[in-house]
Amino acid sequence: MKSRRQLLIATSSEGKRSELRQLLSALPISLFDLRDFPAVERIAETGNTFVENASLKALGYATQTGLLTVADDSGLEVDALGGAPGVRSARYAGEATSDSERIEALLVALSFVDESKRSARFVSAVVIADSNREILNVSVGRCEGRIALARLGTGGFGYDPVFIPSGYDLTFAELKPEIKNQISHRAIALSATREYLQNLTAASAAG
Repeated sequence: MKSRRQLLIATSSEGKRSELRQLLSALPISLFDLRDFPAVERIAETGNTFVENASLKALGYATQTGLLTVADDSGLEVDALGGAPGVRSARYAGEATSDSERIEALLVALSFVDESKRSARFVSAVVIADSNREILNVSVGRCEGRIALARLGTGGFGYDPVFIPSGYDLTFAELKPEIKNQISHRAIALSATREYLQNLTAASAAG
């Protein structure tokens, strides 16, 4: 009997880790995360795009752990801010700041922007790499929406309390997780990722 494939979820974000585990849980794969490898060296996000950052992390952690690795880089693009915070979404209010501080900085930056001009989108790039330093799959998901005038809801993480997806009147933080996990940028990106992994595990089983 063949052993189950092992997959490392390369993120230190509790919110992302939880979402990724939930979205990949149906696959016949043993899931690990960075807590299982406390000695790994953290990979810096020095890329200029979400795909570059996700690739850096997937390759870096796959090489260190020897495991097939999936890494995500995601963020918020606000049109009125020229696409900011973008790849600096996690560092928008400075290094080592909280979700609440980043949200406050965003709301201050948009305080004089009319509600009709607060269009934005969440973007997620998900990359799979192996320990041979080969990128096996890249998928990108986007979720269009707008920035609320104030934070609403207690669910989710990151900018969820101020992001209202198109077609809804509630923020990601107010929506039920099962709804968010159907329409979010990460869910869209992971749909293609999951299909690739399903084919990979099916090929392994057949072999």
